[in-house]
Amino acid sequence: MIDAGEFSFLVNKYDVQGVPHTVINENESIVGAQPEIDFAKAILKAIGK
Repeated sequence: MIDAGEFSFLVNKYDVQGVPHTVINENESIVGAQPEIDFAKAILKAIGK
């Protein structure tokens, strides 16, 4: 978790427009509250499974 006001360069890098915004391995992201299954699928996708 980061403070968007303090780390604005990360907000720009990952195009954060909503909270929560989860970035996994810098190539997969999830925006908003998601069901656990969708979060797990995003993790598997990010690691190539």
